[in-house]
Amino acid sequence: MVSVGPTTSMRMEKFEYEFVKHTGVRVIVGKGGMGPNTERACKEFGAIHCVFPAGCAVVAATEALKIQEHHWDELGMPETLWCNKVKEFGPLIVSIDPDGRNLFEEQKVLYNQRKEEVKQAIYPEVKFIK
Repeated sequence: MVSVGPTTSMRMEKFEYEFVKHTGVRVIVGKGGMGPNTERACKEFGAIHCVFPAGCAVVAATEALKIQEHHWDELGMPETLWCNKVKEFGPLIVSIDPDGRNLFEEQKVLYNQRKEEVKQAIYPEVKFIK
């Protein structure tokens, strides 16, 4: 493998609870945040959702020892489920923990609390914004 870049997580959100329930997967790796179905799956089944930082796909590929299995090939290479044997895999950021706590959603709350104050400080400096 020359690149192991996860796909956008949210595309799979509507399937994630059932996927975790039926497959036994306990570590989900993607790119970007997830929502209530994934939070529920993580909490109910003790799983975690991790974010693989953008730009690290080549680094991840160096840790892949071999492709052990692949499923759903008929969906095309990007949608195929690739099961790899790896030495180590990372860097990863846990975005949803086994208690269902969602780092991205928690950070959105903090961002929104600070947003107005920061916007008001920026507007006088950047005349074309408002």
